[in-house]
Amino acid sequence: MFLINLPCVFVALKIANVNWQSKLNKAAHHTSDYSSTEAIFRRGQAFNITLNLQTMVQSGDNFTFIASTGPSPAESQQTKAIFNLTEEGASGWSATQEPSEPGCMNFTIFSPASAVIGRYKLKLQIVSGNKVSSILLGQFVLLFNPWCPNDDVYMANEKERQEYVLNDSGIIFQGLEKYIQQEAWNYGQFEEDILDISLAILDRSLNHRHDPAVDVSNRNDPIYVSRVISAMVNSNDEKGVVEGKWNGKYYSGTNPLQWSGSVTILRKWYRGRYKPVRYGQCWVFAGVMCTVLRSLGIPTRVVTNFNSAHDRNINLSIDKYVDISGKTLHLTEDSVWNFHVWNESWFIRRDLGSFYDGWQVLDATPQERSKGIYQCGPASTRAIKEGDVNLDYDSSFVFAAVNADYVTWICYSNKRKERIYSDTRKIGKFISTKAVGTNSRVDVTANYKYPEGSLKERQVYKKALKLLGVRSTGKTTKITRPRRRSSVAWRQNMTQPAQKPSISGKLILDASPIIGQDILLTLALRNLISDFKTIKVKLRASAILYTRKPKAEILQLSRSIKLGSEEVKEISFKISYSQYKNSLMDDRKILVTAVCDTKQEASLLVEKDIVLQDPFLTIKVLGPTVVYKAVNVQVTFTNPLSEVVTDCVLRAEGSGLLKEQLRINVARMAPMESSTVQFEIIPYKSGTRQLQVDLVCIHFSDIKGFVMLDVAPAQ
Repeated sequence: MFLINLPCVFVALKIANVNWQSKLNKAAHHTSDYSSTEAIFRRGQAFNITLNLQTMVQSGDNFTFIASTGPSPAESQQTKAIFNLTEEGASGWSATQEPSEPGCMNFTIFSPASAVIGRYKLKLQIVSGNKVSSILLGQFVLLFNPWCPNDDVYMANEKERQEYVLNDSGIIFQGLEKYIQQEAWNYGQFEEDILDISLAILDRSLNHRHDPAVDVSNRNDPIYVSRVISAMVNSNDEKGVVEGKWNGKYYSGTNPLQWSGSVTILRKWYRGRYKPVRYGQCWVFAGVMCTVLRSLGIPTRVVTNFNSAHDRNINLSIDKYVDISGKTLHLTEDSVWNFHVWNESWFIRRDLGSFYDGWQVLDATPQERSKGIYQCGPASTRAIKEGDVNLDYDSSFVFAAVNADYVTWICYSNKRKERIYSDTRKIGKFISTKAVGTNSRVDVTANYKYPEGSLKERQVYKKALKLLGVRSTGKTTKITRPRRRSSVAWRQNMTQPAQKPSISGKLILDASPIIGQDILLTLALRNLISDFKTIKVKLRASAILYTRKPKAEILQLSRSIKLGSEEVKEISFKISYSQYKNSLMDDRKILVTAVCDTKQEASLLVEKDIVLQDPFLTIKVLGPTVVYKAVNVQVTFTNPLSEVVTDCVLRAEGSGLLKEQLRINVARMAPMESSTVQFEIIPYKSGTRQLQVDLVCIHFSDIKGFVMLDVAPAQ
């Protein structure tokens, strides 16, 4: 029971304390999971309070309630509501008196489904005869309400509400389109301080600093709130939560791969007086944004787009340039990331019309400015699928991320460029999110586009080109803007589709690539015609980031191969551990390319992205998991290298299981040695819980694992 003792007020009616009916209201409002003693309600739904009296109510006493939020509450801004017991106020707020025991008064208070969200003060004004007095009853927090049919964030399916609002852990998909990996993430939206931090994020925004009263009055709208959060989760404009970094070392902060959840990041920002937390990459921004939006009551999920285009000039064409050896040349700011992670939130679009209701894309990764600020969305997935790239907000950027054509050019020493044959339709594959109720992957590509190569997909693509002011000739595109006359010939060359080569090729991994071991590969080449031919092959391997930016050369090989009529031949080669160990980035990714050149015929480019796999980490829970009952956890892991490693740290975290991140030093591991570490957890919340374990070491990138636990209520 939640009680506030109030000072004595010298009026006819004296109130001893206010009972906010905490347990009853939290259960009704689905806010029981918040680790806070504060009253937390959802808008558009009644809550109950009881006033315990010191004196009797006089027959002529009249009661008026005043609910207010923000620094300058005003009825005209919908940040102040005045309402009495007889009728609903103009604001949509109302109160009714319920039957009660002697010495107390029970009230039911209703907030409208369009109320501003945030922290409110509730006052009671009492008119007794010719005396008017008011008393502060206390504070409460009002959130969006996906359970309320009149709320813009209403979600009809209860299982989806449990997943997208109440689930405090999840899975973020990473890796490659052909090797999709599960990474656990602790959202922790109900952990101590997280709701306060989420509200503080809104109060630190540029909009709030510019005009606090107007900013707060706009917080009734999930479109507005989610867009502000997308700007505030990155630090580029507003001293937001996370500072991004994609290059160099991370000595002055935390390697983005080492984060396992949002709670540590948000608390570090809050406790560090709003200093941006170093460092994040796309999955970190998305994980933190999911936490903040779920904590405020907006249904949100994390989505991964494989082969994600970053189209700087939004002309729906990503141009890649390589030299004759297959080395990537940095002649464009466009890029294709192995994967990119963003968010989707669920709400209606009053600004666009009901056709565009539903999932809305939001992206807190600072890639491009939108209206002068690094923010992105909300962009309706319906708008993206239908090619309505002119609609708010940033739908053209997201459309390009999943739909741009991929065009490869080979550059010769005489400055001549030639379009090389490659897969132009590789962008936007296996768009993935976690399933409702399980950790399996759900493919949501069909929410973003029609089947690749279908008539409808090409119609939508052409519609988008037209809306963006891009001319289309054949299958490639260019942005319409003035160019020097000398570029006319190159432009005509650009619009010609690549000549199809008379050979085909494929790079094949002979075994799963494991960190610390040699990588065995085969290039299989096939002659597609009856003519005999000699092919010059240039093989190259480079260590890359997940953004596919090359960081170090690992291997170069040249081979010559003769192919008879429709013959198939294979070239086997390896990348030894000694060759890649000092070049590999934390992403553990290698790009292998083969440029296959035949005299007086079209060249062929074959590419393969490789991600090196970690050895497995096993987690055993040694007994039943029950709230407030200690249980031991045993973690076993192996040093994957043929050398001694020192100074490793095992970290563990999980909402409802550990209140703070646990760190255990692992002093030394011999080559290929297995180690076992045991630690204790005391669960403090029942239900399905995710325990994450992470082995951090300077000698190799993190080895991560997780286990789902069903925690029984306290006995």
